[in-house]
Amino acid sequence: MDNAILIGLSRQTAMMRQMSVIANNIANMNTTGYKSASMLFDEYVMPVASETSPDKTLSFVQDYGQFRNVADGEMQTTGNPLDVAVSGEGFLKVQTAQGVRYTRDGHLQLDGAGQLVTQDGDPVLTDGGSPITFSNDESQITIARDGTITTTRDGTTASEQVRGKLALVNFANVQDMKNEANNLLSTTQAEQPVQSPRIIQGSIEGSNVKPIIEMTNMMDVMRSYESAAKLVDAADDMRRQAISQIAGTA
Repeated sequence: MDNAILIGLSRQTAMMRQMSVIANNIANMNTTGYKSASMLFDEYVMPVASETSPDKTLSFVQDYGQFRNVADGEMQTTGNPLDVAVSGEGFLKVQTAQGVRYTRDGHLQLDGAGQLVTQDGDPVLTDGGSPITFSNDESQITIARDGTITTTRDGTTASEQVRGKLALVNFANVQDMKNEANNLLSTTQAEQPVQSPRIIQGSIEGSNVKPIIEMTNMMDVMRSYESAAKLVDAADDMRRQAISQIAGTA
């Protein structure tokens, strides 16, 4: 009976964590470049947990990590020449107070000094690791598919100049990247250049969260949690009855 309670509680604990992941997905359904996550579960076999014969094993539910869905979100056209959407693999490099971080959020802007920054004011870096600053007389900013940035000074191609190239990097294991605040990610892995970068100017990548799927998953988790709760309650009732019967015959 105690084993049944322990197994039920392990299931409930896993379901609570899964519900937190689903809730976070739903909260970020409108976050630019956000990638949805899901829990990974495994069976944990334990030889004994309390009173049981030595030849019996107990099977518990164990959540051992999260899986990041790296599929592209919907591309949304904004018409803003500073907005960029990354299609396919790769992350933009951002310089923060905590060090270099990575993002798929290409909703960019210019700060008061003419520097290309994120919505939180963090400079976006080039493939050389430096920020990009535009002067007041530069206009018609163009960002090519490979991230090369060019500008003109009088609106003619004769005055066109290359201002840098957006860094677009990837990693051997994107699942190992850690989510941080402000839609950023961090990792200790070595950067790898993206062989065929696909940057779309004037667009942003939406979240790849599917609200209907997440709501369906939420209802499934709630039903699973209630089922585990019934198992715990039933086992607890059986234990109470057993104690009562033993006490009555003593």
